[in-house]
Amino acid sequence: MATLTVPPMLSSPRDDAMQLYKAFKGFGCDTSAVVSILAHRDASQRALIEHEYKAMYSEDLSKRLTKELSGNIKKAILLWMPDPARRDAIVLHEALHTNIDLKAVTEVICSRTPSQLLHLKHLYVSLFGVYLEHDIQSQTSGDHEKLLLAYLSTPRSEGPEFDPRLVEHDAKALYKAGEKRLGTDETTFRNIFSERSRAHMAAVSSTYRNTNKNTLRKAIKHETSGNFKDALITILQCAENPGKHFAKVLRKATKGLGTEDKTLIRIIVTRAEMDMQYIKGEYHNKYSKTLNEVVHSETSGNYRTFLLSLLGP
Repeated sequence: MATLTVPPMLSSPRDDAMQLYKAFKGFGCDTSAVVSILAHRDASQRALIEHEYKAMYSEDLSKRLTKELSGNIKKAILLWMPDPARRDAIVLHEALHTNIDLKAVTEVICSRTPSQLLHLKHLYVSLFGVYLEHDIQSQTSGDHEKLLLAYLSTPRSEGPEFDPRLVEHDAKALYKAGEKRLGTDETTFRNIFSERSRAHMAAVSSTYRNTNKNTLRKAIKHETSGNFKDALITILQCAENPGKHFAKVLRKATKGLGTEDKTLIRIIVTRAEMDMQYIKGEYHNKYSKTLNEVVHSETSGNYRTFLLSLLGP
């Protein structure tokens, strides 16, 4: 169930387009006006604003925003403008071409549902004229590459049902492929993680925990490494509790010296219209601090206002 932290506002797209044009006029841009409009419009409203702006001013709104804004607020707003599938395609293309970021690639692919991935693949090739699989092959290698490609192409159920006997079989197979032997049988991990549904993987994790000394997550951490390990853990955590997974990633991005703004922006923007309320709940439960408090202390100015608006009260 998606909960929207950005409830639709009652305003006309034409009026919004006029207000944005006004914010761009004169010396410098009235960034706070831009934030107050765009941070409170949902995906369909943003699409209508872009359409109206183009019709009225013969100019692409995103291109104008690129010229008028700068720094983190520019990155956040430009990522916010497209609908979720197009946004995922843009994030992946940039992470595979401009600023190579295999963590971002792993996170996006391994946290999306099969139907989201199917839509994403079609959109990617229509936007960039190249298959997503081809770009992944050119930037990744080994078990990480094989897992991403298998996860992208294997149909999986999105329903709550699973076969208890197959769950038991998989839990045993993963134990044999990892903790029970010397060295790791990566192929078994890869096949099970790419072929099974989220409901099935959550059940495997529970069975593994009940029959072995370690949790499956701990076993993955001991038995694998690097991007392959990150991919397995992302798949597992999103099967068990996506909110908790993203809360952990946000914690990591804001902990210690300096903030990973790129990660902060990507997760808040991509999850705001999906499950941000759950992520906030998980964050508070796990770290005894609200996500809003953390974002407030780690950011400033219009950038802070924008992210806090997406987070909601």
